[in-house]
Amino acid sequence: MDPEIFKAYDIRGIYPDQLTEEDAWKIGCAAGRFLPSLMTGYERGQAAGQAICVGRDMRVHSEPLAQALIEGIRSASVGVIDIGMIDTPQMYFAINHLKTSGGIQVTASHNPAKYNGFKVSGRGAIPIGGDTGLKDIQHLALAMPHTKGIPTGSFKEQDLSAEYKKHVLGFLRPEVANMKIAVDASNGMAGKVLPLLFGDGPVEIVEINFEHTGKFKHDPDPLKEKNLSQVKSMLRRQKCNFGLCFDGDADRMILVDEKGNTVSCDLLTALLVPYFLEKKPKSAVVYDLRSSRVVMEEIIKYGGTPRRERVGHAFMKKAMRDSHAIFGGELSGHFYYADNFCADSAVITLVHLLNVINEHGKPISELIDPLRRYHNSGEINFRVEDKDVKMEELVRRYDNGQVDRLDGVTVGFKEWWFNCRPSNTEPLLRLNVEAKTQELLAEKLAEIEEQLGKPV
Repeated sequence: MDPEIFKAYDIRGIYPDQLTEEDAWKIGCAAGRFLPSLMTGYERGQAAGQAICVGRDMRVHSEPLAQALIEGIRSASVGVIDIGMIDTPQMYFAINHLKTSGGIQVTASHNPAKYNGFKVSGRGAIPIGGDTGLKDIQHLALAMPHTKGIPTGSFKEQDLSAEYKKHVLGFLRPEVANMKIAVDASNGMAGKVLPLLFGDGPVEIVEINFEHTGKFKHDPDPLKEKNLSQVKSMLRRQKCNFGLCFDGDADRMILVDEKGNTVSCDLLTALLVPYFLEKKPKSAVVYDLRSSRVVMEEIIKYGGTPRRERVGHAFMKKAMRDSHAIFGGELSGHFYYADNFCADSAVITLVHLLNVINEHGKPISELIDPLRRYHNSGEINFRVEDKDVKMEELVRRYDNGQVDRLDGVTVGFKEWWFNCRPSNTEPLLRLNVEAKTQELLAEKLAEIEEQLGKPV
């Protein structure tokens, strides 16, 4: 087994060069030993307390990997509830709905078709990352000498489609109707979940790349602007209210307004702030530190408590729980909800967006335009071998600004700010810069490139 498949937040590699069915068995057996240990004695005594949910995405190798994973879990004398081919947010629902000791989704998210992997969650759908148990699973899996064992754990298949639909559409206001949306499913799991949710109304979905063939018409990564061309073209031709592009496992989405303009996810966070603070005034709202200052300004404007957090779903979900936040948004397209177990869900985000549009009776562009108060660079990568040294050089150059080290280094000034943080897996620094004007943004980007070199 290649240790490199164990990342900071999940397990991922190229199939079958880095990740095989044998690896899946060992990971399943290791997870079967580890996840129930996080439960209390009372929780383990409940009907599904010892069981682990297993789901998978639509990749051609997801089913054989899931079967091997299931056999590994059962060989640890732990039961499995196989919930089939699902979007990743349905896994978070299943763990809480069934009250299991955790769940594992077989997916490589937004990566190309040759990749696959596992997203591991504990009880309550709390993410299992490098600092919360994934290293323990790694050590157990790497130490296993074989993939032989008697699968004594129980097994059953369970379709939660009806329960999941009821949960998601429970957030939709009954007056929402007569909207037309262009959706690019990226040949991923949105192609299954959206017909389930909206196949009988109340909105019309114009389908793009809903087929599951094991191949992708474009990389299932909606953060790349080039992957939005199909949805932008379709929404103009069909005169849609707005467009969406989902990633492979449908836990993230990118919004395109009715004019074909991409809406960054921090602006969508800002748009949703008053909607949630009206539901629960003075609540905390969590956002990642790459987000525009407009997010903090909107939270304060509407009487909420801003909670700025590190990048990554494990940190965001913990911050949601710790601060009893009602809502959270991340620049990468993950949106988190207190009444969804503090977990992220792209389809619930869609539902809330429909509510907001219906409430205001205005097109997306008119709702977003007042929030475009700043100019930002987007995330830019620089190949740097000694990341700590380069970050300290930036701190020294801009030592007259406000410096914090929540995640990498952030330096703030009245008219502009930047965050520079290291990649967990590559020799890269990731830079985000925001400024009051386009001219100031260009000036500061040029200065920082003098320190870091040309972007990759």
